[in-house]
Amino acid sequence: MSKTWFITGTSAGLGRLLTERLLERGDRVVATLRRPGVLDELLVRHGDKLQVLTLDVTDTRAVGIVMADAFARMGRIDVVVSNAGYGLFGAAEEVSHAQIEQQIATNLIGSIELIRAALPHLRQQGGGRIVQISSEGGQIAYPNFSLYHATKWGIEGFIESVRQEVEPFGIDFLIIEPGPTRTNFGAGLVHATPMPVYDDTPAGAVRRSVSDGNFAIKGDADKTVAAMIAASDQDRPPLRLALGSSAYHSIRAALAERLGAIEAQRELAFSADA
Repeated sequence: MSKTWFITGTSAGLGRLLTERLLERGDRVVATLRRPGVLDELLVRHGDKLQVLTLDVTDTRAVGIVMADAFARMGRIDVVVSNAGYGLFGAAEEVSHAQIEQQIATNLIGSIELIRAALPHLRQQGGGRIVQISSEGGQIAYPNFSLYHATKWGIEGFIESVRQEVEPFGIDFLIIEPGPTRTNFGAGLVHATPMPVYDDTPAGAVRRSVSDGNFAIKGDADKTVAAMIAASDQDRPPLRLALGSSAYHSIRAALAERLGAIEAQRELAFSADA
């Protein structure tokens, strides 16, 4: 049975591939992007199965208007995919105030407002699913990506709470956590102005690794999208889905370390009870 999807950030990367694969299998897609014309080829090929709407997720008012328009056009939307986002690259001291504000406005506030805009429509139609494209960086952290991590950890915490609020309405969530994947994510990084004082620090090491092309990228975009679709098709998918061996190993190691740390604090933690 075909489904209807709403997807943000479809001009390139995982959003574009996801749109293409869903249309190829006969689903309907509302694809949003900031630059009109990018999906014209798909419009010609797939006709009314594809609706393309212009949206900048940092425009909160527009998010609500476009979401309402999408539901009005399609009648029902089964899956809302919050995909729009990018990475801010630089040590915390290097990034500018404007860069910080834009990163949070896009990745965190934009995702929050998209979810908030979708909820009343999903509730009124009796349920649906929201897929949030996060990252292994929603549970681990690299130097030089502090603001990116802040947005991904933040949106995952938001979803942890909201999913409990809306579960009685038949609305559920799926958080996708890919590891480094061969898309245009690296090309889309916004770079802070480097400070020489960080050259011989872990931040400098990551900077050199990225600039030299030595940062390990194991994930395959097509396989990642295929896994996303397969999980989205499940009746009861996991809340979080790590994709790629890098994501699996790094998240598992981080969780094991945190579990060990909290276990070591048990006696001290209990001592604070009244």
